[in-house]
Amino acid sequence: MRRCRALALVLLLAGSIPAQTKPSSAPRAAGLPTEATVNAFMRRMFGWDKSLNWAVAGIRPSEIPGMAEVTVAVGGPQNLTRFYVSADGKHAVVGDVIPFGADPFQAAREALERKAKGAATGPAAAPVTIWEFSDLQCPHCKAAQPTLQRLLADLPNTRLVFQEFPLPSHDWAMTAAQFAECVRREKPAAFFPFVQSVYDDQEQITADNAPQRLRDLVTAAGARPDAVAACAAQPATFVPINDSIELGKSVGVGGTPTLFVNGRRISNLNSMPYEQFKAIVEFEAQMAPRPAGQGAH
Repeated sequence: MRRCRALALVLLLAGSIPAQTKPSSAPRAAGLPTEATVNAFMRRMFGWDKSLNWAVAGIRPSEIPGMAEVTVAVGGPQNLTRFYVSADGKHAVVGDVIPFGADPFQAAREALERKAKGAATGPAAAPVTIWEFSDLQCPHCKAAQPTLQRLLADLPNTRLVFQEFPLPSHDWAMTAAQFAECVRREKPAAFFPFVQSVYDDQEQITADNAPQRLRDLVTAAGARPDAVAACAAQPATFVPINDSIELGKSVGVGGTPTLFVNGRRISNLNSMPYEQFKAIVEFEAQMAPRPAGQGAH
């Protein structure tokens, strides 16, 4: 029902844009819309639906010059709708901005190659890297793991980099991210077994019991629970997690799980047929830059 309402919002917003609007010949500089303005817009557009609730999740400059990016959570923090407001504050465009050009994924790929520092598995020189932005409390992230594991088994010459992206709406996700970061430091080989064990135990973990349950899972993964717990309690442990969150936001992550296959963003893995996902990875392997003297397949 929430997804249906979010879709209805997108359609209603799209329908509200005049078909014959002419763009300004020279967009003028303008400030971002205020939260009060966004709320007034939402109330005026959708106030007739008494069952609809929303919260403004973000207002920031868009990557499109002269436009602001507004994100609204509709019906819950997981259902994010993004739209773009013109510089004159008179029009909005709904949907995702997609990159364009001969290599449309280059900017995201290069940003991830420079800044992603998460735990990795697979060959360092693999032609394809998948960056996974994930939240250990997120059930959709848990649901995505069998698909990723199947893909890595079918295409072993693929590298996976795990990037922490705990959502503020999840009450123990940050604690789990801190434990995972410290497992990575304490015993790198235990990282992915620990992550999988958290997903497996997800329904049994609460904000109250998370510290003890996570300690138990650290032990099961083969790392030292006391050392990991002490590390997780240090304020400095938050820094790389926050860096990962900011990196995700900069490349368009709005929810979890979000994957980047050599920079190509995939935010609908759980609804994508496996063969389609595999075909994308194989195609990106063919398109990957190659050393001098080697042509594309």
